[in-house]
Amino acid sequence: MEKTRWTLSELADEVGLPARTIRYYIARGLLDGPDVAGRGAGYGASHRDRLIEIRTLQSEGRMLAEIAQPAAVALPASETWQQYRLADGVTIQVRSDLAPWRLRRIHQIIADAAAQLKQEDAQDGNGQL
Repeated sequence: MEKTRWTLSELADEVGLPARTIRYYIARGLLDGPDVAGRGAGYGASHRDRLIEIRTLQSEGRMLAEIAQPAAVALPASETWQQYRLADGVTIQVRSDLAPWRLRRIHQIIADAAAQLKQEDAQDGNGQL
């Protein structure tokens, strides 16, 4: 039966590294701290696997700073938006990748709304409601 919990010294023996090196990796952020902290600190299979991965990456010529860097996070696809200012305090945003017929229809609706707002602003300026 394979062992799944180790003390620091047992883990060091398991992976062939000094305990001091494992502590250093934890301090540098290359390895998570023990699952159980304190006098009976315990390390699991994930710690062993990560230490083996670190050794492999080092043997490939990678520096510890490079190994410590988190994996790049995939960003969502970018979207392009068109912004239209219809009146003071009124802005509309429309996604640019819509079908051309839909964009033409939206542009017409925006033009109509802008004209309506302009007319209402002119009436408010003349004292009319």
